[in-house]
Amino acid sequence: MTEYRTRRRVEFADTDLSGLVHFSRFFVFMETAEHEFLRSLGAEVHMEHEGHEIGWPRVKATCEYLSPIGFGDEIEIVVAVARKGSKSMTYRFEFLKGETKVARGEITAVCCVLDEGSGIRAIEVPPLIADQV
Repeated sequence: MTEYRTRRRVEFADTDLSGLVHFSRFFVFMETAEHEFLRSLGAEVHMEHEGHEIGWPRVKATCEYLSPIGFGDEIEIVVAVARKGSKSMTYRFEFLKGETKVARGEITAVCCVLDEGSGIRAIEVPPLIADQV
């Protein structure tokens, strides 16, 4: 599976004083969609793997805004795996309101062990995820 789709309605807390979605909320939308995508694979953004806690720190995040959306609008978020590295994943996001593309973005996250004491270190993407994308 290399693509996942989810929907959400824009809430009042997502908007700025003009009633439009604040630019920073798109990063929250991308992160939430990424979490849902990982859960659809049977994984989590923070989980145990081979006796270690792992997580996905971000090393890059971008978003391009194409058309405004506001309170009450329903959007579809399409998550696609743009690149699967041995230790990282780059996700591409498209935001749609009906047929209109309202934004697009990317997040690159590195799979890391998060153990206390030994610090954070990058590891291979677990097969649970790597074998499905």
